[in-house]
Amino acid sequence: KTYIISILIALGVNGLSALFTKNSFEIYKNLNQPPLAPPMIVFPIVWGILFILMGISSAIIYTKRDENNEADGALRIYGFQLAVNFFWSIIFFNMQAYLFAFLWLLMLWALIIIMIVQFYKISHTAAYLQIPYFLWVTFAGYLNLMIYILNR
Repeated sequence: KTYIISILIALGVNGLSALFTKNSFEIYKNLNQPPLAPPMIVFPIVWGILFILMGISSAIIYTKRDENNEADGALRIYGFQLAVNFFWSIIFFNMQAYLFAFLWLLMLWALIIIMIVQFYKISHTAAYLQIPYFLWVTFAGYLNLMIYILNR
């Protein structure tokens, strides 16, 4: 039950973000694209997988709350980075503030590192499940910065 709820929370954040940025396909295709930019269809697939992994990872940490007093703090960091992740799409697509979105993404990137470190202290598996997320956000940072540069 904990795993299902955790996955649904993560996917809910993803779905809500998609709802608020429903014109993102149109905006993205009209931007000057950097090298290595994937087609827009790749994004919902990758993000869906990553949010499922986030949900599983947070559930692992949640189940360790009774035996590890650092779990609550790690879950707060998880929740905070989830909120920061949610607002990035709005900043990038709705506001089209590409430089600010990049700076926001750097904050998300740092929070992911902190989250991975905190999760690792509690569960190596939970931390490892966040590695694809970290790598994808690193790639997203490249795309975001290049889109800012190419579309000024």
